[in-house]
Amino acid sequence: MAVTTYIVDKDGNQIDASTATVPSDRAFRGAWSLNGSVISEDLTKAKEIFKDKIREVRGSLLEAEDVIYMKALEADDSAAKTASVAKKTALRDAPAASAITNATTIAELKAAWDTDVLGDSPYA
Repeated sequence: MAVTTYIVDKDGNQIDASTATVPSDRAFRGAWSLNGSVISEDLTKAKEIFKDKIREVRGSLLEAEDVIYMKALEADDSAAKTASVAKKTALRDAPAASAITNATTIAELKAAWDTDVLGDSPYA
């Protein structure tokens, strides 16, 4: 007995996987949209997934920066405090980056990952 694998899109539509044209990149699988037997990526949904990934990554970075700030506070190092505040602000602002908003393709969206602020991209 043959087993059939189905692909289900974000709206709950499903097709036999063997008949589908599937994107080669699965990074934004949660944004897949089914049109007949062709699966494409919903860029709006992909941007939300991208922003959620930023929020996930920045959590530990903000915690680490809190420690740096507290050490600077204890040492009364105003330059270190200012740098830490700037870093935390950049982390908080990361999901609202214009590069994300202005991305018109999945490739542009992936390129919007700010490695200076967030570190290595999970989309590289």
